[in-house]
Amino acid sequence: MRDRVRWGIAGTGTIANSFASDFRFAGNAMLAAVSSRSAENAQAFAARYGGIRSYHDIRALAADPDIDAIYVASPNAMHRDHAALALAAGKAVLVEKPLTASVADARALAGAAAASGAFAMEALWTCFLPAIAETRALLGEARLGVIRHVRAELAYAKPCDANSRFFDPTLGGGSLLDLGIYPIAVCLSLFGQPNSFGGSWKNAPTGVDVSADVSLAYDDFDAHLSCGFDRNGQNHFVIEGERGTLVIDAPFLKASRLFVATSLPARKLMTSAGQTLFKAARRIPLPGLKRFDHAFPGNGLQFEIEAASAAILEGRREHALMPLSRSIEALKIIEAIRAKAPAA
Repeated sequence: MRDRVRWGIAGTGTIANSFASDFRFAGNAMLAAVSSRSAENAQAFAARYGGIRSYHDIRALAADPDIDAIYVASPNAMHRDHAALALAAGKAVLVEKPLTASVADARALAGAAAASGAFAMEALWTCFLPAIAETRALLGEARLGVIRHVRAELAYAKPCDANSRFFDPTLGGGSLLDLGIYPIAVCLSLFGQPNSFGGSWKNAPTGVDVSADVSLAYDDFDAHLSCGFDRNGQNHFVIEGERGTLVIDAPFLKASRLFVATSLPARKLMTSAGQTLFKAARRIPLPGLKRFDHAFPGNGLQFEIEAASAAILEGRREHALMPLSRSIEALKIIEAIRAKAPAA
């Protein structure tokens, strides 16, 4: 039995490079090949990562008998077709977030995965980070008591460029698919499917959402999430309970540190104080405030690589932390919000 999954990467952009560089930290996986629409880009990428095989087309990559799995790192609008092509060739797939650009495409992809019998998962790497695992464990211990409120923001200012993947609707642009997917996915991972949801969005000149607000209603609490290209946000993830407050430090999508506040002064600091005081709390001990550090080498993508590879080696079709049904639920929330008229 093999002890490592042989991976190919479809795409040579920023996230593909981050993914490739983190194989050095994954014990059950190896990078074997890459494909790009540009033969020159594929060859340069292959040379950068140890002379792996390069292909000018994803079809050629999928036809390689020495590839077990393909990481789809192409633009959002191509995710469904590229992943379906890999699945049809019998390859496992890990698809960069968002799984697809629409609910219909995600359902079609889930159908293709079921027909192939191969492993398929969205590459929502944040959900596999050790700090998120710690958060999940603390919630399981009921350390915070009954949850009363959740809020999270993920916003990075970007100039509007009609040719950028962030703002081009034909490439699956928009802040919800690029940024909002993170707080939504973390909420679904930690708390499950909400009872109901709502939200609003503001449009960019290209018609995509430049910012959005999302509300998820659970039995005992609401989660208020926001994202945008129109500002640089605080980018924390805050969970307030009856007995304590947990803060995943910024930027929470790269979570490496979290705080649990149990005293009233510490809780007030975590939930309402300005950034200056919060930065001080990161360094200075405060009664009732416990810090959990989960620093990691590299970019942090090794955890999803290892998780997906372990599932593939075990013959599973999905991973329990990121089943396709959950990815589809996240897209349903995004799609429902974007179906509304933009806010003035």
